Amino acid sequence: MTQLPEGVPASIAQALCAPTEGLEERVLAEHPIWSGRIFSAVQLDVEQPDGTPGVRDIVWHHGGAGVAAVRDGKICLVRQWRVAFGRMTLEIPAGKLDEGEDPAVCAARELAEETGLVAEHLEFVAAAAGSIGFTNEKTRVFLAHGLSTHPAHPDPDEFVDVCWIPVEDVIKAAHLGVIQDAKTIIGAYAARELGE
Repeated sequence: MTQLPEGVPASIAQALCAPTEGLEERVLAEHPIWSGRIFSAVQLDVEQPDGTPGVRDIVWHHGGAGVAAVRDGKICLVRQWRVAFGRMTLEIPAGKLDEGEDPAVCAARELAEETGLVAEHLEFVAAAAGSIGFTNEKTRVFLAHGLSTHPAHPDPDEFVDVCWIPVEDVIKAAHLGVIQDAKTIIGAYAARELGE
């Protein structure tokens, strides 16, 4: 558990997330299944809290970072086709972390590559675990401050359109299920609460 500075009380959530005897699973063995450039899959043999054996299929992933960039009440989103969903999506600019990479560095790089926007400062907002039941993937979400515009330079295999949508419309689209991407929803709410 993360230690708080002297005199700062632990939150209820921190207390509830502390390791608890009777709820922890112990990993007994790890069996590699597949390894690729973005993630790897393993099967874990575990001992469950009651002492019985269990098996967990897990995906190890370096994680990612995304940026909510807001100008004049509109948030910058990228439109792209997502094969896993079989449809077009609207998302904040984001990308995968290189192993050991600082999430803020990744976020700044992806913002510039996909949109041409450069931020003077990135404010950390939250870390989102998209599917905590089977992967350790976390996406760190940042809010951009002090934007300037430069030419975009997406990766050769990256096909995106940039659009600016009112923050409130993005939140409405999330409520309607049109936007389902967790990092984008977090970014939109952060833009509304903390935005410039």
